[in-house]
Amino acid sequence: MYRIYRRIEKHAVCLSLMLALALAMVLTFGICRRAEAAAETRLQEHLAGEVLRFHVLANSDSDEDQALKLKVRDAVLAFLEEQMPEAEDAEESTRWVRARIDQIEELSREVVAENGKDYPVSAAVTTCWFPDRTYGDLTFPAGNYEALRIEIGDGAGHNWWCVLYPGLCFLDTTNAVVPEEGKKKLKNVLTEEEYAGITAGSDFRIGWYFW
Repeated sequence: MYRIYRRIEKHAVCLSLMLALALAMVLTFGICRRAEAAAETRLQEHLAGEVLRFHVLANSDSDEDQALKLKVRDAVLAFLEEQMPEAEDAEESTRWVRARIDQIEELSREVVAENGKDYPVSAAVTTCWFPDRTYGDLTFPAGNYEALRIEIGDGAGHNWWCVLYPGLCFLDTTNAVVPEEGKKKLKNVLTEEEYAGITAGSDFRIGWYFW
């Protein structure tokens, strides 16, 4: 009988140790996950202050409306590439775009009209929420970002976005090559840890993004 009690006692001790270990692992995981989430939030908030995004919303998901969205995108990017001066930071770029928002909106309207549509068009620099998105080999965490936002018609179709400052929009759309100059500017305003946090694997290939 004594041996039986001893076995039961040993099993109870082992079970208690296993439960304690499992609890410690759960607590450790929870603490690490909260720390990771907090670090990602800090990264997103810092990153949001260093970039200006470009966002074009199509009227619908029809082939015609999606093609029109890309024509508006191309026209606006051509205008910005030709007219927009080299900026020191996102704030300077934002001020320049805000000062010319009427021109950008009118240009977008002209493209829509030239393609036989009478959709209303609105353009504004505003704060928008974006989900996690990868652009070239850079991944931008979900959160609020300032963006040049162009809405065509109902704005109910899949949209397109890129990073206007620091110049990640002007790339080879066929090969999805992100300009090195823009990446260097971004790297200069982030810590090494932050930049590593938004850099995707080198074997990850991606082009323009839709959702």
